[in-house]
Amino acid sequence: MMKKVGEKESEMPTKRYLRWPIALASLPLFGMVAAFGIAPDTSLKDVPVQQVILNLDLPETSSSAIADTTFWRQERIQRGDTVAALLSRFEVNNLDAANFLHEARKIKAMHQLVPGRIVHAQTTARGELRMLRYFPGGSEQFLMEKTDGAFKLIEKPIELEKHVQMKSGVIDSSLFASTDSAGVPDNVTTQIVDIFSSDIDFHRDLRKGDRFTVVYESLHNDGELARAGRILAVEFVNQGTSYKAVYFQADDGNSGYYAPDGKNLRKAFLRSPLEFSRVSSGFSSARFHPVLQTWRAHKGVDYAAPTGTIVKATANGIVAFAGWQSGYGNIVILQHQGQYTTAYGHLSAFSKGLRKGQRVSQSDVIGYVGATGMATGPHLHYEFRVSGVQRDPLRVAMPVAIPILAQNMTIFHENTRPLTARLDMLRNTNLGSLD
Repeated sequence: MMKKVGEKESEMPTKRYLRWPIALASLPLFGMVAAFGIAPDTSLKDVPVQQVILNLDLPETSSSAIADTTFWRQERIQRGDTVAALLSRFEVNNLDAANFLHEARKIKAMHQLVPGRIVHAQTTARGELRMLRYFPGGSEQFLMEKTDGAFKLIEKPIELEKHVQMKSGVIDSSLFASTDSAGVPDNVTTQIVDIFSSDIDFHRDLRKGDRFTVVYESLHNDGELARAGRILAVEFVNQGTSYKAVYFQADDGNSGYYAPDGKNLRKAFLRSPLEFSRVSSGFSSARFHPVLQTWRAHKGVDYAAPTGTIVKATANGIVAFAGWQSGYGNIVILQHQGQYTTAYGHLSAFSKGLRKGQRVSQSDVIGYVGATGMATGPHLHYEFRVSGVQRDPLRVAMPVAIPILAQNMTIFHENTRPLTARLDMLRNTNLGSLD
């Protein structure tokens, strides 16, 4: 601040000022707008330059106020990260870090950090942790908030935003390898298998050069992907034959996947009780039994899969038997409508609560792959029986399900036409992703 002539030091104001010398240099300033406000050939050499000094008040701030100011920060989880490492990167002080780790020691989400996910933390300049938010996926978020000096867990559902994804790819080796290359999530791939399981045997029919295009929902939280949702439309070209499916829900609440003409793709029976594996032994009238060391008929299909792989009911039915049965080991037998029954042998365990007389729906989990009974390794022995006689489930003609009712056809076409248009747009392309 400039002192006036004759003014005493004690008479000077107590406020602090910032002295900013501002030079109004006309040449650079007006040079930038010459095309708009100055005539051509105007001389700027003699334009005066004046120095102006302004006194500006600085805000009164205290060191404690600055220290208590909060900031939101975020860190991306790296492979091998721990909660302690994240708190260190957030520069949380030792006391809060220790208290937080103590309260979070029994929380599952804190022991299963997902690489690539974002963790948000609200901290102060002095390193105090006020809040930590983490969304591991699903529909819940992890929120730890400091209240009255202690950290408390708050778990609450979140509102997920729906986005539509479109992806396409070509089978080069395996289905999952190809969908991974196209950026298709695994649960979307298993939906593809489930939708077309009545028409395509993904254990044996897959060929190099087969193509797929899929339109599905993806659910996001604050711009971060939470999980993939339901398939809305999908086309799979297997050995030159195109199979299409669109999702439709009627006014009565019934929903499912249908061909564009309204045909129900869900047959009365799935071709396979497993989402994905391989056939290790087919239906045969003469097979050398690996345990009995003799030739005998094999009246079912064996699917090799790791112990614990889920086993699904291939059709709606009632549990006729669930227990131990000699060479079958742990077995579930389902009674279906009419003359059909199915059997699932060598299970390691049954689905929790499964009991005789219980109703099950198609694709319900009824047990888990194992090696009980006469089995040399983990696999599922599956039988399809008609009037008590085993038939080859890979060859027998399956009953069909009810198509779209006539009164629903108009609304069906109105709802599904935009979905089939998306599939048509992706045909003959190999796009990784379109939003």
